[in-house]
Amino acid sequence: MATDYDAPRRNEADELGEDSLEELKARRAEAQSASVDVDETDFNENLELPGADLSGEELTVRVLPKQEDEFTCSRCFLVQHRSRLAATKGDQLFCRDCA
Repeated sequence: MATDYDAPRRNEADELGEDSLEELKARRAEAQSASVDVDETDFNENLELPGADLSGEELTVRVLPKQEDEFTCSRCFLVQHRSRLAATKGDQLFCRDCA
């Protein structure tokens, strides 16, 4: 099949310009009708207010003591691995983030 390379090219924008007004209105209605129904009760069950009474809740986190290859940063007070040690001033140890 021969191709005429001098002929103007047609793209989607040209094809959309030829659609009838009714088709465009129908497309707009379809796009607007795609809304999500949100159940308000599901949203409210997961909401925790500040100052809520959490005295009946128990934490199930296992806390490990500081290991031999860890240190506590003197500035941010986070337990870090020795590989993150950046500076020492006296007996104070500083991590890379705080140095």
